[in-house]
Amino acid sequence: MDHNTIVHDIVIVGAGLAGSWAATVAAREGVRNVAVLSKVHPLRSHSGAAQGGIAAALNNVRPVPGSGPEGPLEQLPEGADPVDSVELHIFDTIKGSDWLGDQDAIEIMCREAVDVLYEYEHMGCVFSRTPDGRIAQRRFGGHSAPRANYAADWTGHVLLHTIYEQALRHGVKFHSEWYCLDLIVEDNVCRGVVAMDILTGKVYTLRAKAVMFATGGYGRAYKITSNALANTGDGVAIAYNAGIPLMDMEFVQFHPTGLYKHGILMSEACRGEGGYLLNKNLERFMQRYAPGKMELAPRDLVSRSEQREIDEGRGIGEDGQGIWLDLRHLGREKILERLPQVREIAINFVGVDPIEDLVPIQPTAHYSMGCIPTDVNGQVLADANGAPVVGFYAAGEVACVSVHGANRLGTNSLLDASVFGRRAGHAMAQFVQSGAVLPPVAGDPAERNRRRLCSLLDNPGSELVEDIAVDLKTTMTNNCGIFRHAEGLKQALADIQALKARFKRARVMDKSSRFNTDLLAALELEHMLTFSEVIAATALARDESRGAHYRTDFPQRDDSRWLVHTVAHKNGEDGPRLSFKPVTINWEKYPPQERKY
Repeated sequence: MDHNTIVHDIVIVGAGLAGSWAATVAAREGVRNVAVLSKVHPLRSHSGAAQGGIAAALNNVRPVPGSGPEGPLEQLPEGADPVDSVELHIFDTIKGSDWLGDQDAIEIMCREAVDVLYEYEHMGCVFSRTPDGRIAQRRFGGHSAPRANYAADWTGHVLLHTIYEQALRHGVKFHSEWYCLDLIVEDNVCRGVVAMDILTGKVYTLRAKAVMFATGGYGRAYKITSNALANTGDGVAIAYNAGIPLMDMEFVQFHPTGLYKHGILMSEACRGEGGYLLNKNLERFMQRYAPGKMELAPRDLVSRSEQREIDEGRGIGEDGQGIWLDLRHLGREKILERLPQVREIAINFVGVDPIEDLVPIQPTAHYSMGCIPTDVNGQVLADANGAPVVGFYAAGEVACVSVHGANRLGTNSLLDASVFGRRAGHAMAQFVQSGAVLPPVAGDPAERNRRRLCSLLDNPGSELVEDIAVDLKTTMTNNCGIFRHAEGLKQALADIQALKARFKRARVMDKSSRFNTDLLAALELEHMLTFSEVIAATALARDESRGAHYRTDFPQRDDSRWLVHTVAHKNGEDGPRLSFKPVTINWEKYPPQERKY
């Protein structure tokens, strides 16, 4: 092997909760050479931005008797009847998914949730606590009981620090600030990845017996998003370009409370703790849309409700595109104790203090329900029939198990990443230790990618990468956002084709090799153009409304035709070829029903 080849037993791309869990588990089960590759420092992974909680039916708190659905909570007295159960968590998740979630996977996630929470606790995670020392819980949208286990509004941050410490403890090697360029799949066997050391610009082939993608989501394809700058869907596009199908890409969740004009997340904990949503008339408008749940309806419903208020002229702000978030009635003490980060963000970015002022917010692109199809052990599936890609795994937001279906409930994302990251770690350890050998690689994948980078650097074209990116985000927001219709989706597809042609003329102004962020921006844009076409194509094909996918020209759910997963296969320049996969449903326990709140 040449000096540009690095060999590990397991290579994991992405250092968030899913990736770090998988690495920790594989290493502690005896796999000695586990590496994690991350394009940012591991502790800047986007899992750390999650604020409000992680779901598990621990039954530590209950509503104060007689206080009503929005009343205060108290710790569950010893001997009192439980208010929550795993079965209720399963049903809430199925209902939240609008019956597109695979119920076998949902049951696994909810049943393993309690064990995962206590494993975090035993690792030393600093959860907020009830007066008697149990893990504190709060309400969250779409959940029938208070099961959001939290650490103030820093939950993802403390979970990420906890599992990263464990990965280091077990000897996991981290390649920080390395950018994955390519996935090596030959004859349906994954043989490694190609990656660039961002600091030096050098390109390497990383060979491994098992590879896992845990690269997160792709909210940066939209103009207003809660996602970090790094969330450009690299893993999604790289897998798709390597011949891996993508599943349910039409389902993109918009979070109801992104900071106005910025998109920065104002945690759902704001509403879980009792915050109100108000239009410009200071009216709690959710009474019109979800009188039973009000602000704690699922995110897709709340986001659409906000957008309707905005579209009908009841928005706030200079462009009328905002809504008010009111936390003032919660009181100073509660906000400082449970929402300190939210307060800090509001003060720093829009100059208002939630203790005293209304906070301007608006819907923000937040989460991808669909991505790379996997089984419940993280094994990537090569087709709709379930054939595996040998040695390739995925977990977290880049994977579609599918536990979220058409819409994810808040606090189930950290749970999904933890449960299925842990399961993927077990599966990879078993695979490696059962006699897996290092598969050979044809040719020089690193050299192929060096030529690709040179072609970008040497392009003398007149187009600017940033201009193309702005136009992509605009068409995705306007034509493939909260509300969709055939005409707009066709326009998005036409725009994306035109933007791809413009990208061929894009120039990278920085020609250096060291930490070339211009080059990274070009690579990220190419990835966003790739998967955005899949989002628009699958959204056009699904002529119904379900969960976060709302077609104004087909406003009803259609179970007779669309109780299926959409699977998109790369098909050259002709756009994705679509096939369909049945949803796994327990027809006796959880048959489809009307989704009302």
